[in-house]
Amino acid sequence: MKPVLALVGRPNVGKSTLFNRLTKSRDAIVADFAGLTRDRHYGNAKLGKREFIAIDTGGFEPDAASGIFKEMAKQTTQAVAEADVVIFVVDARSGLSAQDHEIAKYLRKLGKPCILAANKSEGLVASGQLVEFYELGLGDVHPISAAHGQGILTLLELALDSLDLPEDIELEDSTEPGVIKLAVAGRPNVGKSTLINTWLGEERLVAFDLPGTTRDAISVPFERNGQKFELIDTAGLRRKGKVFEAIEKFSVVKTLQAIESSNVVLLLIDATQGVTDQDAHIAGYILENGRAVVLAVNKWDAVDEYQRELVKRSIETRLPFLKFATMHLISAQKRQGLGPLWASIAQAHKAANCKMSTPVLTRLLLEAVQFQSPKRAGMFRPKLRYAHQGGMNPPVIIIHGNSLEHVTDGYKRFLEGRFRKEFDLVGTPMRIEMKTSNNPYSEK
Repeated sequence: MKPVLALVGRPNVGKSTLFNRLTKSRDAIVADFAGLTRDRHYGNAKLGKREFIAIDTGGFEPDAASGIFKEMAKQTTQAVAEADVVIFVVDARSGLSAQDHEIAKYLRKLGKPCILAANKSEGLVASGQLVEFYELGLGDVHPISAAHGQGILTLLELALDSLDLPEDIELEDSTEPGVIKLAVAGRPNVGKSTLINTWLGEERLVAFDLPGTTRDAISVPFERNGQKFELIDTAGLRRKGKVFEAIEKFSVVKTLQAIESSNVVLLLIDATQGVTDQDAHIAGYILENGRAVVLAVNKWDAVDEYQRELVKRSIETRLPFLKFATMHLISAQKRQGLGPLWASIAQAHKAANCKMSTPVLTRLLLEAVQFQSPKRAGMFRPKLRYAHQGGMNPPVIIIHGNSLEHVTDGYKRFLEGRFRKEFDLVGTPMRIEMKTSNNPYSEK
């Protein structure tokens, strides 16, 4: 499992800038005013061969009594509970504040590995201005500049080394050959546990967790018509204690890790609520990891015709990148529509591991070019010569030729449609890579 790093601190200290630096993205919105980030934001990051999950949080006020700041504090507290290491970000230029003391007091009580990062410290290391942060009682102060990338490498090495993880983690796959690992993902209360209980024919207890801990995904062996499955339940995380009410909370980290370790993901949508931002984030993560996916809309019996139409429209508008996935309308509680699910799961797994011969791929490529040539870019028109398979799960097709850097995304989608139709690639994402031949006379 990937380790998890949570970025915590008061508003406007540069947490989102640091998050974008770690994930090499622009996923977190950055602006020069406080309180911009409110929800938790998750992203994949890598240091050499070591991969980890970074969590960006909003400005943290542990003792916030009400309003939006109380909700932001709940989000941050949840992120800290899910994290293996906490990076406490402070502002080196504005100096130490009473809010920094409150956050440090909260983090010391948890006893989790915590690293103090003084952001915006470019040009301040030799001035002695960072000494005051030792008052927080969190050990050494590590000067960084998220905007300029200074000190980030050292900070990450320290954070990951504190977990005593090997540089190249090789996870042992204990699954037997031929077993399909199926993760059931979705928000709390969409019916994941009900669906799994229906499949197993027995009730399963939901575990309670104490604050500061997370629950691992539960694997259950299952066999249907001679095919063995490993069901991975990613039920919502339930908290109980003084900090939280007795309310279901969603453990994003555990769901992300379950998705990574699965072969096929069954994404459940609640028909009574439609597609939410959290559903879209999970779907995006499934696509990013190249996992085969089947879409199921649960509680279909609990909505009327008008609501059903709204749900279908929300799926079309908010999940257009999952058009390749088969959609099923089910009711886990009433056992309606569950039979066809297994056929789609098997089809998605087969498509993800499809073997495509080079002659057939090349023929399809040349036929597509003859039907519609790629657009000319200036003096050059891309020339697509041949194609071969570069990987499976998800299928990867590598196309060779000249000036392929000018091939548009629209033309790649056109080629993808041709390949999908020929090989019946339903339920799996597909990637097309372009490799341009080098011109030996370019330097002469």
